[in-house]
Amino acid sequence: MIVFLIALLTCVILFVATFLAPQLSRKPQYRIDKLLAKAAGKASHAPGPLRKLIAQPFGKSEKVTNKSARAGRKTRFKLPF
Repeated sequence: MIVFLIALLTCVILFVATFLAPQLSRKPQYRIDKLLAKAAGKASHAPGPLRKLIAQPFGKSEKVTNKSARAGRKTRFKLPF
């Protein structure tokens, strides 16, 4: 639940950041990706079937944040600014 809320907040922040400054938002996106990949790597050291259950939310959160950033850039470039 906490991972979901953090991912949701991150998605909103990344969307707004990529909408306002598409080129400047690449570094924060990269850092978030590294952080989520590191968390998934640490979670994959859990024993037995718990491994997949713990690591899965981090992988999905990484996909969702990347999608959000891509949508922000796409929306920004479609507008006539």
